[in-house]
Amino acid sequence: MTLSAETLDELRQITARYPQARSGLLPMLHLVQSAEGRITPEGIEACAEILDITPAEVSGVATFYTMYKRRLVGDYHVGVCTNTLCAVMGGDEIFAALKEHLGIGNDETTDDGVVSLEHVECNAACDYAPVVMVNWEFVDNQTPESARRLVDDLRSGAEVRSTRGPAICTWRQAERVLAGFPDDRADEGPAAGPASLAGLRVARERGWEAPAAGGTDAEDESHGAATDTDPDDAAAVAADEQADTSRAESEAKLDEGKHEAQEDDA
Repeated sequence: MTLSAETLDELRQITARYPQARSGLLPMLHLVQSAEGRITPEGIEACAEILDITPAEVSGVATFYTMYKRRLVGDYHVGVCTNTLCAVMGGDEIFAALKEHLGIGNDETTDDGVVSLEHVECNAACDYAPVVMVNWEFVDNQTPESARRLVDDLRSGAEVRSTRGPAICTWRQAERVLAGFPDDRADEGPAAGPASLAGLRVARERGWEAPAAGGTDAEDESHGAATDTDPDDAAAVAADEQADTSRAESEAKLDEGKHEAQEDDA
């Protein structure tokens, strides 16, 4: 397959974004996948020629990162997290259920070309474990049953929405976005959910705030004063700060205990 003139032009556009053209290689490879459905020899040669590096150097990058595929991927690439927390919460069972349901193994695609399956190492969404991703969009709190329904909906052509994002597009469309060509859907849906924001909620309830960047003038003066005092006073200041930290941690644990008790009563 030969890359189109439009794709070659877009590859050159990507290099123009960077002070050093070679820095554009990662998004260039995503664009190749968007156009070709995988990393092809032609795509590697094109990137090498545009960047004035060797095909071996391009291939070294393309084979290092798991997001770059050397064989065709389905319209919807389903990644099941099987890393520690997701595995404990049921990720392994989900992956086994999908392999049986779809009749494919890891890094394989269904005969109709619609769904491909992969076990992935940490989707960075532990607060919603076990997590499945479809074309890099989150589908949270999955079970074997919900995961089977998910892939059935994808294969039927029904619209499927990410738990915390937009309606799921095809894999090639997602690859184009990763290449830096936006689809103007970044603001669809919430970016974070209650589990991710729990710490922020507790902090607001208790009036906790992070120190100002660089410190305030008052803080600078107090720190300066502390250095002018004798070691006993400095130790007392440190002890007070440690006491404040310990108290905050105790309050947080007490709050968690109350929350667990409420769940038990429910």
